[in-house]
Parts: sequence; C-alpha cells; structure tokens
Amino acid sequence: MLDTQKATLLTREAELSERLVSLQADMMKPHDQDSSEQVVERENDEVVEQLAHETQDELIQVKHALSAIESGHYGECEQCGEDIAPARLETLPYASKCIKCA
Repeated sequence: MLDTQKATLLTREAELSERLVSLQADMMKPHDQDSSEQVVERENDEVVEQLAHETQDELIQVKHALSAIESGHYGECEQCGEDIAPARLETLPYASKCIKCA
C-alpha cells in the first residue's frame, strides 16, 4: 500500500508543479490596452492568483506526506499519534490527521 500511496503522491506532485508553473506564467502576462478589457483581466487575475495559492498549499501538503513516507511516519495522525484510516488515505493521500482530529 505504501508504494501505491507514494506513487500517487509523486504523480500529484508533478501535476501540481506543472499547474503552478502555468498559473504563474498566466499571472505574468501583460494586460490589454483597452480599459474595459483590463477590468475583466484584473478579475481573472484574482481568480488565477487564488488558484495558484490553493495549488501551492496542496503541493506543500503533498511534499509533507512524501517526507512522512521517507521518515516512516506516513499514516500517523500528527495530532494524536493514532493511525489514519486507510480509506481516508486512499481518498486524501496527503492527510496528516485522523478523521477525529481533522
């Protein structure tokens, strides 16, 4: 099971890294000269920025889970020390807390 979870996390890490690069590139694009178009672009910038933050947050959690695998603590609740249910880890492979503590 641990090998499967690690593979899942590595795949997710690559996906999130690609998405983050794409979102960051999108945020760097210059705005249109037309002021009415700039309003729409600035609204889109806010959405893209929020997506980038969410992607970065998830990427941090995935990297933390990979670190826990390497240290031998994967699947242990960081709050109470109990095992995290396998079903929870299948659903959310970077879960760091059991369902009771979450």
